[in-house]
Amino acid sequence: MTAAHLARLNDDQRRAVEFGVTTPERGPLLVIAGAGSGKTNTLAHRVAHLILNGADPRRILLMTFSRRAASEMAKRVERIAAGVMGSKGGVLTDALAWSGTFHGIGAKILREHAQWIGLDPAFTIHDREDSADLMNLVRHERGLSKKESRFPAKGTCLAIYSRVVNAETTLDEVLVKVFPWCAMWKDELKALFAAYVEAKQAQNVLDYDDLLLYWAYLMAEPSISGEIAARFDHVLVDEYQDTNRLQASVLLGLKPKGEGLTVVGDDAQSIYSFRAATVRNILDFPGHFSPAAEIVTLERNYRSTQPILAAANGVIGLATERFTKNLWTERASGDKPQLVTVRGEAEQARYVVETVLEARERGVALKEQAVMFRAAHHSGPLEFELTRRNIPFVKFGGLKFLDAAHVKDLLAVLRFVENPRDRVAGFRVAQLLPGVGPGTAGKMLDAMTGAVDPVAALVEFKPPQKTAADWPAFVEMVGALRGRGMGWPAEIEAVRNWYEPHLERIHEDATVRLADLVQLEQIAAGFSSRERFLTELTLDPPDATSGEAGVPLLDEDYLILSTIHSAKGQEWKSVFVLNVVDGCMPIDLSTGTAEEIEEERRLLYVAMTRAKDELHLVMPQRFFVTQQTRGGDRHVYATRTRFIPSAIIGLFQQVIWPPAPSEAPGAAAQPRVPVDIAAKMRGMWK
Repeated sequence: MTAAHLARLNDDQRRAVEFGVTTPERGPLLVIAGAGSGKTNTLAHRVAHLILNGADPRRILLMTFSRRAASEMAKRVERIAAGVMGSKGGVLTDALAWSGTFHGIGAKILREHAQWIGLDPAFTIHDREDSADLMNLVRHERGLSKKESRFPAKGTCLAIYSRVVNAETTLDEVLVKVFPWCAMWKDELKALFAAYVEAKQAQNVLDYDDLLLYWAYLMAEPSISGEIAARFDHVLVDEYQDTNRLQASVLLGLKPKGEGLTVVGDDAQSIYSFRAATVRNILDFPGHFSPAAEIVTLERNYRSTQPILAAANGVIGLATERFTKNLWTERASGDKPQLVTVRGEAEQARYVVETVLEARERGVALKEQAVMFRAAHHSGPLEFELTRRNIPFVKFGGLKFLDAAHVKDLLAVLRFVENPRDRVAGFRVAQLLPGVGPGTAGKMLDAMTGAVDPVAALVEFKPPQKTAADWPAFVEMVGALRGRGMGWPAEIEAVRNWYEPHLERIHEDATVRLADLVQLEQIAAGFSSRERFLTELTLDPPDATSGEAGVPLLDEDYLILSTIHSAKGQEWKSVFVLNVVDGCMPIDLSTGTAEEIEEERRLLYVAMTRAKDELHLVMPQRFFVTQQTRGGDRHVYATRTRFIPSAIIGLFQQVIWPPAPSEAPGAAAQPRVPVDIAAKMRGMWK
């Protein structure tokens, strides 16, 4: 009965599907599923094969990393089973009740066993926003919001707490490795977290992390864990490389000897350590059991051409520790991935735009092309070029560069200085100052209205007491830029220097945001004047929006921009990877340890394996970095990423892309007769 559905699988997939199903051995199974190797299809077939061979679907636990993935998996299982058994397939999979995320299954388990662990079964669950609000309430009650030196905000406090819980580590370790700027508050944070736990218990609420933590505590109690474990004959986990230590503890508590346990994942795609995920879970999985877990490796790729896979294999093959696999495919091609050298970031943007448009002329839609980058701010020059060329795009993994609050703040200062009558810009700028709210901002703008000298009006304006210390620097900055003595682009540097302390006061992730502003400064340097820069800075239409960073609703086609982290699991015909140079890949912030460098290598591998037909790795010879100190910013000469050493350079086609010719000077302006267009426009409504 099962031959038909198994016939659609390759030999390795079939080994993974059939392992232990019809034989006495039901030991643990690790499926190392390479990129594009049909992982989801294999896991769905294994679940269906278990059911078709007599496994009770009510005793199967299937855990994925999103509710959508769990729903799609269940539907796929049903289709496979129905294809073999007809209408009975739906009846079988309707009983697949234990399918969901780790957190969703944890909530269900806790509801059933609440009375055994001191929980009221009627507990409620806080989402991240609710949890942050409760953390803030406790923070305020303990007087931490009134400290002379600014105490970490509610979101940061919750992130530290969550990291300690999910990584099963100490507060000391988290502060040293992840939040060093908060280390001075160790004792206060420890007391805050204790009070936060007490508040949750008093209110009978659990937060997102508690769903795993309480479940792990349950599995550590022999009198209860045995009962929970006994209800599942089979436990299957998807994307195991993205689990954290707490999730691994839950899993090993459910199946300490590994009977009926299957985990699927790819160590080469473990890239979420910033979420407390650890590659050690999948690397160490076989050794947790005796005898060790069976390993089945899926190496056949159904996505990319062989030259792309050869290059990706070359990059990941240099990893210090990994499960050995070499992706292969029957998709032959004579085109190697291109390693493209350009002069700088502006040329990089132009290369991408021109190559994308050329591909579009060949019939490759914009949606079938993607540009990836290590950090969200790396796409700034490209976004500017796309906007200038009127090419629609959507960005995943952070706001569009020009839509970020701190970028809009700096641009508002420039617009306000350029035109003090711009009340929208002035209203935004004024409220960047401490102690200035909407009322004071309105009064300031009223005082400037009609003034012969806007700067003089600012000098005479009496700011609130809380603003007095910052007011002179603000007036000095506006006066200097209005006087135009420093020239362009020094003006934008002056604005950044003025804004930087306010950025640090307003945003806790000021270091990351400052990199965006430095990037904006470099873009601005490509224009001859402040007026030209602001004129060219045309934003998308207001209705071009989406749940991410702006799907242009009026355009049926648009280019995909994405951080590498947000691109995992996706695929496109043509892929561009920006800034494939040391300092960006690996990014400087992630070169402190060998583990961090290895994750950076895996990021490049993930980016490369998103490509189906064409892959372009772009290397600007110069790029701009910021040292986060005034006067410490500089251009650096880049070197090819260390992840593509000379030993594997033959796997790529090296290309030197010439810079685009400079703009031709505009024709001399012709004499014009003055026309009062404004009067004509007013007359339209009379």
